[in-house]
Amino acid sequence: MLDGQQRTISIGQYVNGDFSLNDRFFHNLTKEEQDKILDYELMVYFCEGTDKERLDWFRIINIAGEKLTDQEIRNAVYTGPWLSDAKLKFSKSTCAAYLLANDGGQLVSASPIRQEYLETALSWINGGKIEDYMAKHQHNKNAEELWQYFQDVIAWARKIFTNYRREMNSVEWGELYNKFKDKKFNVGKLEAEIKELMQDEDVTKKSGIYPYVLTGQEKYLSIRAFTDKMKREAYERQDGICPFCKKQWDISEMEADHIKPWSKGGATTAKNCQMLCVDDNRTKSGK
Repeated sequence: MLDGQQRTISIGQYVNGDFSLNDRFFHNLTKEEQDKILDYELMVYFCEGTDKERLDWFRIINIAGEKLTDQEIRNAVYTGPWLSDAKLKFSKSTCAAYLLANDGGQLVSASPIRQEYLETALSWINGGKIEDYMAKHQHNKNAEELWQYFQDVIAWARKIFTNYRREMNSVEWGELYNKFKDKKFNVGKLEAEIKELMQDEDVTKKSGIYPYVLTGQEKYLSIRAFTDKMKREAYERQDGICPFCKKQWDISEMEADHIKPWSKGGATTAKNCQMLCVDDNRTKSGK
């Protein structure tokens, strides 16, 4: 069943006597009232197809009312004992995953109620291929593998980065854990580097500091860009000439570059700005 699962289950639970409605259980109803419920016709569609086809169908019919998230749609397709156990651990406001990730400072910025914790853990453990993992484990008795993995990720993050900062809740910890879990780090040295970068006004994405200190890739930091005024000042100072190829260009044909690289202490200031032609800037950046 693709749609109406919650409705159908609720009707069955009411008839089974699991809850009352307006202080009346099913067995308290008159025979006429019971028959109205038992004889009520439900429109049910039986569909066969691949997992991808079932996901596509569910997205098509999910057009009314409150829209389901991608993970809620996946949950509707990959039902079974594995999912039931996974939801106990990842899908309640007081679930174990939420409590663990918030003990000592929030490490995951997500809502367990809308299945975001479960989605995050699944994305981490299988490199973003969530449907593949759920399909493989759908009929497992429990989700212990996923739960243990999540615990390992959180424990590793707190061990490597001992000084909590709020920016840590936006870090993809699973991706870093998968790459660096077996590598040894000087925790004190990492903290000193993080402390310095946190104070650097050129670093506009502070959460990117954590993957940066492990990978050395500046793409995580979103280094502050040169302003149009800085670019114009450098262009006029150079008379429009690229210092690499020595040719003169229009400013629209040039790009700003740090004379002294940011990684070596060069700030994003007018004095440290030079204009290079597009080809030379791309060549320089690729080295």
